Amino acid sequence: MPRLYLRTTHFPLQAYRMSDDPESIEPTMTDARCERLELFFDSCPDEILGTLYYVVGNLEDARDALQETFLKCWHRRHQIDDIQNLRAWVFRIALNTGRDFRKTAWNRRRKSLQEDHPMASTADSPTDGLMKNEELTRLRRAVSTLPPEQQEVFLLRQNGDLTYSQIADAMSLPLGTVKTRMRSAIRQLRQSVGDLS
Repeated sequence: MPRLYLRTTHFPLQAYRMSDDPESIEPTMTDARCERLELFFDSCPDEILGTLYYVVGNLEDARDALQETFLKCWHRRHQIDDIQNLRAWVFRIALNTGRDFRKTAWNRRRKSLQEDHPMASTADSPTDGLMKNEELTRLRRAVSTLPPEQQEVFLLRQNGDLTYSQIADAMSLPLGTVKTRMRSAIRQLRQSVGDLS
């Protein structure tokens, strides 16, 4: 199944080089934790943005939540040395940030941009690209109809590339519940989009 991510421009991490004082910005601050965090965000902003897009419901809020996710991770970078799976840690923070954004009344009143921003295709030819975009649009619509708890598990597995155990840890759920939610999500997606899922 294809990953559900949005293609975005390069994530401007250099703009967020901060000192321990959360209000200050330094142009040159280097340490292994900072570099590890920056490299991670440089490597997968599209996957995180795509996950947030489905959690919050529109692209503008997803971009805001991506920035907020980075800042939260940055302020907790002292924990990085103790983290075995940085990807699971970042996606858990992203998921929680997305939930917070989704809960606010201001975000619920905003117009969803789901129809206006198709996902990017990496197909070689224009015809293949058009077919791929149509398939991704159908899949995206189907994912957006999943119940939130199934949608979150599905996105962490597909976009976050997390194992079921990592998802269970990230969501503070029993492993069996994660597997049940994933099976239910896949069953519903197969009913909606057939062999695309």
